[in-house]
Amino acid sequence: MRIRQICGKALSRAAWIVALVLGVIGMLAAGSGPQVQFDTSKAGPRQVEADTQKSLLRDYRLAWASLTQALGNNSSDALQGPFVGDAAQWLRQTVASQRASGITSRYSNQSHKVDAVFYAPEGDLIELHDTAQFELQIMDGGKTISDDNVVRRYVVLMTPGADRWVVRQLQAVPEF
Repeated sequence: MRIRQICGKALSRAAWIVALVLGVIGMLAAGSGPQVQFDTSKAGPRQVEADTQKSLLRDYRLAWASLTQALGNNSSDALQGPFVGDAAQWLRQTVASQRASGITSRYSNQSHKVDAVFYAPEGDLIELHDTAQFELQIMDGGKTISDDNVVRRYVVLMTPGADRWVVRQLQAVPEF
């Protein structure tokens, strides 16, 4: 009986994660996800290949859609996959802090101007500079306590994973 309960919980969690991922993918396919302008022309010392650029664009959009969903629902499940290392740890802590305080963050109307500034010769690391613009609503329960248009700059480190590029570091900075 105990094994059935454990398996049932694992299956329901897996089904929930699959539904979450399909929701994020559907949002991106419908064009309601983050808008990303991606420029790799200044990257060096290695040139970013066209297929790599497409993968980076896809995976960076997915990461921001996942971040948006995680902070809007106070659930770190959406962060599994697109984020690893320091970025994943920081975002999990942010979700836990929000959940403990009853706060949620809603990101909308996202626009990202992303410049690749370094692409390692081995192709195992890329540094991006993202100038992100979005509307950020901070909610306490169902009540909006803050609603601002925000411009933030991020230094992002991405590395290739098993089947996608992952965000390893996402650091807000005052300027580039």
